[in-house]
Amino acid sequence: MRMKAVIAGTGMTSFGKHADTGLKALGAAAVTAALQDAGIAGGDLEAAFVGNAAAGVVTGQESIRGQVILRSIGIGKIPVVNVENACGGGSTALQQACAMVSAGCYDVVLALGVEKLYHPDRARIAGAFAGAVDVEASLAAAAQGSGGAPSTALFMELYAGLARDHMARYGTTVQQFAAVASKTSFHGSLNPRAQFREALSVEEVLATPMIAAPLTRAMCSPIGDGAAAVVIVSESKARQLGLQDPVRVVTNVLRSGWDHGADEETVSALCAREAYADAGVGPQDLDVIECHDACAPSELMVYGWLGLCTPAESGRFVESGATRLGGRLPVNTSGGLLRKGHPLGATGAAQIVELREQLLGRCGQRQVEGARVALAHNGGGMLGPDAAAMCVTILSRG
Repeated sequence: MRMKAVIAGTGMTSFGKHADTGLKALGAAAVTAALQDAGIAGGDLEAAFVGNAAAGVVTGQESIRGQVILRSIGIGKIPVVNVENACGGGSTALQQACAMVSAGCYDVVLALGVEKLYHPDRARIAGAFAGAVDVEASLAAAAQGSGGAPSTALFMELYAGLARDHMARYGTTVQQFAAVASKTSFHGSLNPRAQFREALSVEEVLATPMIAAPLTRAMCSPIGDGAAAVVIVSESKARQLGLQDPVRVVTNVLRSGWDHGADEETVSALCAREAYADAGVGPQDLDVIECHDACAPSELMVYGWLGLCTPAESGRFVESGATRLGGRLPVNTSGGLLRKGHPLGATGAAQIVELREQLLGRCGQRQVEGARVALAHNGGGMLGPDAAAMCVTILSRG
């Protein structure tokens, strides 16, 4: 859907272990910063969409998560829609906010992604991930002896299988997976809000402990706490606010995965194809990308799905330096999920924060010079051969 939506303000916490900060405080900090950036008050909001994946399991807060967070900073009365779409909750909240503004229902809408994952009880954390697959199928497999107890490494084990398939089909190497993690660690070292700030060489990535072969720990995204907020306004409201050369949400394509063959189009490829058509651009027009690198091999796969190169070329593509700062098309300048962190429902909104800052020239040492068009790719959950939810968003300046 081609949007008529403008980003008026963004706000974001650092990602990481916020042991003494609850869900309400994390969300409130991001919302307050976004409102200040937009130059508006909480009372100017007409609706809010709040993405979260795991509060019910981890903190016990069910049903009214968005209302609880917003009421803590004095925001009430407005419609609040709670969005749960696994790791895609933040981008889904954004898609809904943009759609409502584009349809003319509202002029000022908040999209918030927020997550609190750290907890002393590791079983609760594991439960948050175990529910993002087909639970009935998993229980049936366990009953037949082909499955085990849920763990926080559940998705890494799934991704490891996809990585091995990619290696077998295209000749991708473990060193090329490590090159993704090394490149992204350099980007993360330049981001003060990233969970991990240490730059790693390919050799150092390979030397970290093995999680699920061929994935070492540095190739896997960590759990984390954090929040990111985006204020969306209509074009008329943007003019009223005096926004000059603003960042616009050109299109936002949200789809669900389906059962398909190994050689058929993936949900990521479908979303990208539709987003390019809606926006009237192609991969050659992009200046910067934030993609869902839940593990390092995921980023290589995304290169092919987004049409940056063929799947067989993806390993050489990262080795060429094309996706590093200073390269032809920098990917995950924030540090991505691997280094910025992955607080599930906050991730998609955080991608939009990074890309808007890139298009406004606010990223300091990690700035992509002259960036005008950006793409965000954010998925969630896993069903069969593909993500359960997928969202591709294209932003432009001016």
